Amino acid sequence: MAGRIEDYALIGDMQTAALVCRDGSVDWLCLPRFDSHAIFAGLLGTEEHGFWRVGPAGPADGEPVPADRRRYVGDSLILESEWDTPRGTVRVTDFMPPREGAPQLIRIVEGVSGRVRMRSALRMRFSYGRIVPWVHKVGERTVAVAGPDSVWLDTDAETHGKDLTTYSEFTVNPGDRVTFTLSWQPSHKEPPALPDPEGSLEATADFWREWVEHCTYHGPYREAVIRSLITLKALTYAPTGGIVAAPTTSLPEEIGGVRNWDYRYTWLRDAAITLSSMLRTGYREEARAWRDWLLRAVAGDPENLQIMYGIAGERELGEAELDWLPGYENSGPVRVGNGAANQLQLDVYGEVTEALHLAHMTGLSRNDYASLLQIKLINYLEKHWDQPDEGIWEVRGPRRHFVHSKVMAWVAVDRTIKLIESGDADGPLERWYALRDEIHRDVCEKGYDPERNTFTQSYGSKELDASLLLIPQMGFLPPDDKRVIGTIEAIQRELSTEDGFVLRYPTSGEEAGVDGLEGDEGAFLACSFWLADDLAMIGRVDEARSLFERLLALRNDLGLLAEEWDPRLQRQVGNFPQAFSHVPLIDTALRLTASGAYGG
Repeated sequence: MAGRIEDYALIGDMQTAALVCRDGSVDWLCLPRFDSHAIFAGLLGTEEHGFWRVGPAGPADGEPVPADRRRYVGDSLILESEWDTPRGTVRVTDFMPPREGAPQLIRIVEGVSGRVRMRSALRMRFSYGRIVPWVHKVGERTVAVAGPDSVWLDTDAETHGKDLTTYSEFTVNPGDRVTFTLSWQPSHKEPPALPDPEGSLEATADFWREWVEHCTYHGPYREAVIRSLITLKALTYAPTGGIVAAPTTSLPEEIGGVRNWDYRYTWLRDAAITLSSMLRTGYREEARAWRDWLLRAVAGDPENLQIMYGIAGERELGEAELDWLPGYENSGPVRVGNGAANQLQLDVYGEVTEALHLAHMTGLSRNDYASLLQIKLINYLEKHWDQPDEGIWEVRGPRRHFVHSKVMAWVAVDRTIKLIESGDADGPLERWYALRDEIHRDVCEKGYDPERNTFTQSYGSKELDASLLLIPQMGFLPPDDKRVIGTIEAIQRELSTEDGFVLRYPTSGEEAGVDGLEGDEGAFLACSFWLADDLAMIGRVDEARSLFERLLALRNDLGLLAEEWDPRLQRQVGNFPQAFSHVPLIDTALRLTASGAYGG
């Protein structure tokens, strides 16, 4: 049985990622890319769907034992887990070296004290747990083959097969080190090179140490910011610069519910705000790589901008259900692909334009096509901004005139005007001044409820939406505007949980609501960080800091956040770890640091 979502650690090589549970079990790994089929899918099913557990050997029918301690080694993605047993202490080090050849998952078992009996149980199941591969020996190596894929196991421990599982049982004394390396290779190619686990460990540590040195943030929340930045880097597909929203699919927003989606793609919104955080903390190369990815992804067709693409810019992300997987804690269906890719979400134009504007303002080298893209996006918005859309939350109900979408259309026009005013692009300034004023007036007239002194989710609606918290952050209205303060206070009253965390919008329980889906969801962590930001902006800095520090306390022991927090079950829910949670964590830390709103 899979652990709680917060029981997992992330390791990765900037092309794919694995989730390692407290009991030493790798329950999720897609090879060779984030969006490839999983060879370990136990996270979304049972052990029959694939896992790899390394830990102290117990009774044959005993439950796996969670590690007594675990940590990342310094500022890295190298995971150390330690078990204290009656006979001694043992450490397992898990990591994936930044890729030069075949993708590798390396596990090093080290005796710390005493004499500890260990067991490795490796059950590979290709195609999300559906296919049992042909496992056989090639010399001293073990290989599993199914169709186009082969996975090679190299270890200095003896192995044997039983019940379609590869086992190793061995004993470690103090100072003993036993290594395991799993490498993927196309099955029609020659075997991957023999691994060098110890050399790879040293190189991986060097990589992360050097990368973290570029961070320009040195404030009081540095530990949380660095861990979030490392997580965002781990979610970046190095060959193209695309950034996945999360490395998982179908981790539920409600345990037992149907709100289960595949996040292993590049949302323009998520990637754009990630770029913003990277730029503000010193990571210009990542920002440049994402800008280049964007220009390739939308090349030749900017008028038909998708809200998301594959990590190499693929447009077709057809959604399907894997009916042989029961889902995480029986939360079905399990989905791959994402049908929301073809939705109309006008806010994306604003987020992309804002990211390009920030890149320009922070001195990222000029790219003429990026400026041309901005102009083309505004040409499209000029004709379509007043249409209803599916909005930031990708509702699967009817389109509406979402206020946040209109605000972000205003942002797109405003930032493009600034680009033209700087002399780096040409465009019809007077016409777009008028367009900017028209959108602003439309939102303030149709999206604002004067009786309650709050903006609303959509034109004519009485419902609230946490995306309204971005109004002052985007500069649409100043923080001291009474309508902004009224909106913040209304969201606190109507969308906050008892702990002060924020729901995205009202959900309807049994019946389908605005999003076209049944059931409820947890507090949305990004929105909760937005509230802390807004509170700081309107001068309630102590309240902002208190909320921020309560949010930090929701992170797991390794500093990782999923998409949401279930206040009833007191646990993380949604895909994990989630870029859209870690980015606003960074942004709020920067704002609180700048305001001096932090504890001693």
